[in-house]
Amino acid sequence: MSRRNQERRDGSTERRDESTEAAPAPGKWKRRVIYGMGIVAAFALAYYLGNRTQHRYDGFAHCLGDRGVKMYGAYWCPHCEEQKEKFAASFEYVPYVECGVKGDIHATSEVCKEQNVHHYPTWEFPPTGERVERIFTLEELSDRTGCSLP
Repeated sequence: MSRRNQERRDGSTERRDESTEAAPAPGKWKRRVIYGMGIVAAFALAYYLGNRTQHRYDGFAHCLGDRGVKMYGAYWCPHCEEQKEKFAASFEYVPYVECGVKGDIHATSEVCKEQNVHHYPTWEFPPTGERVERIFTLEELSDRTGCSLP
């Protein structure tokens, strides 16, 4: 076989190798899809488990609302922030009344003026309308309201 024929043969072999590398073998693409689905499922599970623990007190917060409990607070109040942290992401379901006015930490919203709320956080408990100005543990709120904790 001449050298030129040998070079052509080698070149065509290289082209075949390149084309083989570009397209995965018939069984390999299925394996890649399965691996990809496994990775997506792992991330979804991690997100679900993380989100579930952050929203641990959703039912408790809803129960407070059902019982008519309210928390009055202000965005600038460090004690209110501490109270909110006890609920974590579930605080979005706590019946909360914002007394602060954005841009003026000395101003009070009309709702809070009408309700005569001056200190934060202030919790209001029905049916008597009793008001308590302090931070509560979730256990204390549970005892006062009858709402069960998870």
